[in-house]
Amino acid sequence: MKHWRMEDVRWSEFDLGKVDPEMVKLVRAAAMVERNADDYVTYLNHVFHDDKDFCLAAGNWAYEEIQHGDALGRWAELADPAWDYPASFARYREGYQIDLATESSIRGSRSGELIARCMVEVGTSTYYNALADAATEPVIKQICKLIAADEYRHFKLFYDHLRRYLRREELGLWGRLKIALWRIAESEDDELAYAFHCGNEPSALAYDHRRCSSAYLGGTLGYYRPRHIERATRMLFKTIGLPPRGWLSVAASGVSWILLNRRSAKFRAFRRPLQ
Repeated sequence: MKHWRMEDVRWSEFDLGKVDPEMVKLVRAAAMVERNADDYVTYLNHVFHDDKDFCLAAGNWAYEEIQHGDALGRWAELADPAWDYPASFARYREGYQIDLATESSIRGSRSGELIARCMVEVGTSTYYNALADAATEPVIKQICKLIAADEYRHFKLFYDHLRRYLRREELGLWGRLKIALWRIAESEDDELAYAFHCGNEPSALAYDHRRCSSAYLGGTLGYYRPRHIERATRMLFKTIGLPPRGWLSVAASGVSWILLNRRSAKFRAFRRPLQ
């Protein structure tokens, strides 16, 4: 599938009357995380420094991720002309940085790194599908569908490289599952919470992880439906080496849906209006 360009988005169809203000907050945060891909490709190039094929693929991946951020940022500025995407992103980059000096994966192996990358793409492809399904504003619906398709293609990219590395590195089912769950748990770390802070809160308000994480996840989780969780579970199972379809996948999907609703209720209960 050929990658889309910014000109392919039907910007002229933007309808301010159909904009969901709560979705705007989430899109602002997502724009900055996506735009920050150049740091991640630097990190990946260090980890896979002698793998030219992977480094080339990672460069293409980062280019597309950056475009995701710019498309989301442009839409958010249409939805709220007072919002300054470049300024918010600069604030985010100043306050949130990853370790670019390392030459080895924080996951313990290259296979572990690729499992983590697969899980990121599972999360993003599922998330943008959920946003696309919920959106009524036509431009953000189109953007989210385009990004979701990209993220699924990125999942397959990292999965293909994972299969290659698993032939030379020993990483069993439990080791793969541990890394996958570790990466899922990181959805509550500072990356997304701080992006929400920079995109939606005044600079004079001190960053508070619990407040921002609850605001972001409390808004995000409400857009998911069982079909989204079922698809994500199948992708997870494929990544860790289990059959993506069958009774175990169905059972895991059902349990995940219950847990997601409990988490959603917890975060919504904590959310409070900004002062």
